[in-house]
Amino acid sequence: MTRQPPPGRQKACFTTGSIMRHVIVMAGTGAIGLMAVFAVDMLNMVYIGHLNDPALTAAIGFAGAVLGLQIAVSIGMTIGLSAATAREIGAGRHEEARHIASSSLIVTLVVALLLGLITSLAAHPVLHLFGAQGDALEHATAYLHVVSPFLPLICVGMAASSLMRVVGDAKGSMHITLLGAVVAAVLDPLMIFGLHEGLTGAAISTVLSRLVVAAAGLRGALRHDMIARPDLSRILPDARHVAGVAMPAILTNLATPVAGAYVTGAMASFGLEAVGGQASIERMVPVLFSLVFALTGSVGPIMAQNLGAGQYDRVRETLTAALKLVMLSVGSTWVLLAALQDYVVAGFHAQGNAALLIHLFCSWTIGAFLFVGMLFVANAAFNNLGFPLYSTAFNWGRATLGTVPFVWFGSRFGPAGVQLGHAAGGIVFGSLAVITAFRVTRTLSSPCPAHVPAGPGEVPVSDVPTVSAEAAMAELDELEAPAFRETDRSEDHVKTDH
Repeated sequence: MTRQPPPGRQKACFTTGSIMRHVIVMAGTGAIGLMAVFAVDMLNMVYIGHLNDPALTAAIGFAGAVLGLQIAVSIGMTIGLSAATAREIGAGRHEEARHIASSSLIVTLVVALLLGLITSLAAHPVLHLFGAQGDALEHATAYLHVVSPFLPLICVGMAASSLMRVVGDAKGSMHITLLGAVVAAVLDPLMIFGLHEGLTGAAISTVLSRLVVAAAGLRGALRHDMIARPDLSRILPDARHVAGVAMPAILTNLATPVAGAYVTGAMASFGLEAVGGQASIERMVPVLFSLVFALTGSVGPIMAQNLGAGQYDRVRETLTAALKLVMLSVGSTWVLLAALQDYVVAGFHAQGNAALLIHLFCSWTIGAFLFVGMLFVANAAFNNLGFPLYSTAFNWGRATLGTVPFVWFGSRFGPAGVQLGHAAGGIVFGSLAVITAFRVTRTLSSPCPAHVPAGPGEVPVSDVPTVSAEAAMAELDELEAPAFRETDRSEDHVKTDH
């Protein structure tokens, strides 16, 4: 039997056809996978709520604040990998993309292992810093001791899955996510109720589902011929190249969990019910807005490929299409949740301050996620158009100036004030971010008509000099890596209003 050649040597698949269709397919299929995974997390919260122990519910909130910091690092590394490989695919350099992917996976594995072990060892003092006390502190610490050492599984799984999305296999990536969700959905009730393991059972289920995601993701990336045999001499140069986007992306994505940790600490001063209510909302949000969460990872490859191909009008069209989906998603979800809020409260067995916070979210503060969605879409533009530090600035602005003073002032009025203050800060910085994103897309300029793609061995240069600090830093990262001296810099055609 003749062996079929791999489907590799991919060509850019987002540089032609309807932009809105590409955005809907990529974000829509990604949203289905995210919804499935986070629905399992939400059911986890419901299961724990049925144990009628406020300390367990609060423990989920405290542990989630720590895990959010870990996942932010994973997301940042994935964004860097996705942006770097998508640009190479868009420029027709598949072999270069494979080597970048291979080096990045090795670095991701090492970083995740170190982070997971450090978190496990320091779990108790870190959770205490976040406001956890008594039984809630002990339960949350035990949970992190089980889950944290296996952080490399989800990091590698996310990275491998992103390689599939880079080449347009949105359905394949979705199937991997769904597979992990199915495993968790089956094991959660079995471990929590069947084996009476409670919160520890939920942790064991999480580890096993992540193992499945990692294995399936690597298999899918290999099937698309997106991973080359590791070359030790390339690991550091490739890591520096990817770090040009990954490091700012990590800092950007750390902002949200840092702000969440501050909010959790503020809620802790009002008792376990307030922390549990906040944790329940945090489990609902990814399910309700899975389409919005999917846009950051899904729109990025579309922008990057069109940027690499010099089709700047399609880059701007991608930004507009993504914002339309955000408005549709948030608007429809708001109407639905406002009508069903009593059932939501009953489902989580919420009482007291927990019920108060859920009612407030369903009726009013859910609307603030329109602006959070704008921030996510703006991040996708900044990270893939050569301005990653912009997304870092806006996210950290929201996490600090948009969180601390607002939440501090709101805390004077109880847990409801904390939630309202957090929402108000998001409105301010989401609005500023999307305005800036449109301005950035207008600075993209067309390449000179006489431009001829560089051939092998040549060192291409930009038709228009990169004058922004962010673009210059990205340029420096690549110039310091000898392996990328053949990189086509046509994606960095930018201009200013000076």
